[in-house]
Amino acid sequence: MAKVIEISDFSAPELDVYARMTENQLVNRADPAHGMFIAESPIVIERALNAGCVPVSFLMEPQHVTGKGRVLLDRCGDIPVYTAPLEVLTQLTGFHLTRGMLCAMYRPALPTAEAVCRNARRVAVLENVMNPTNIGAIFRSAAALDIAAVLLTDAGSDPLYRRAIRVSMGTVFQVPWAYLPEDWPALLRSMGFQTAALALREDSLSIADERLLAIDKLAIVLGTEGDGLKADTIAHCDYTVRIPMSHGVDSLNVAAASAVAFYQLALMKTPL
Repeated sequence: MAKVIEISDFSAPELDVYARMTENQLVNRADPAHGMFIAESPIVIERALNAGCVPVSFLMEPQHVTGKGRVLLDRCGDIPVYTAPLEVLTQLTGFHLTRGMLCAMYRPALPTAEAVCRNARRVAVLENVMNPTNIGAIFRSAAALDIAAVLLTDAGSDPLYRRAIRVSMGTVFQVPWAYLPEDWPALLRSMGFQTAALALREDSLSIADERLLAIDKLAIVLGTEGDGLKADTIAHCDYTVRIPMSHGVDSLNVAAASAVAFYQLALMKTPL
């Protein structure tokens, strides 16, 4: 049974994870087994629990203990639940809590790229995508539009940053993901994938090209905000693909482009 603790001391070290630790401190690269993340809102917390993530503590408004948080708490056994009115929680954390509920959880062990790509037909590769909001939005599109796995380079943003988790609506716990080695084009090729780089080049194929739909195993490669994919990355991909646009617009935000690409290249059975 959960142990409910009313907050009276803002400086309590048990609250550091919610109030004072940075995202990088939560990751705890020096001791990855004790790295943590923050899940926000009941639906996100539920999806994290369903994925096997282990909770450390909760922070919520008092009414949620016997209200919308009860089902979640019943799943978590003897766990600390810190409570206070919303205005106090907002003061403590420095931001307004979505649905008045947070949960600190241990970071799960990550699978390898080979493991998440096993039996996959469509995967996404994110090269140095830096904005957590974009990461979250891409994961949400990936979950909705039949992408089997998301593969990331080390220089990109962490999918378990609080904002990325929140924007994704917890789909970061539903779509398998892994980090790629430096020579990832060769790795994907060894697993039978062809690669399609989304880039603004005159020699690009239209994303509606029927040849792309006929590919059995395809990795859709998206680049960082602003600069896009590196020239060397494009050179190592099998195809360069462009989304046709109108009104003189030359590009979309990477999250918006991912939704178009995933719909056309993964979910669609016939060309646009």
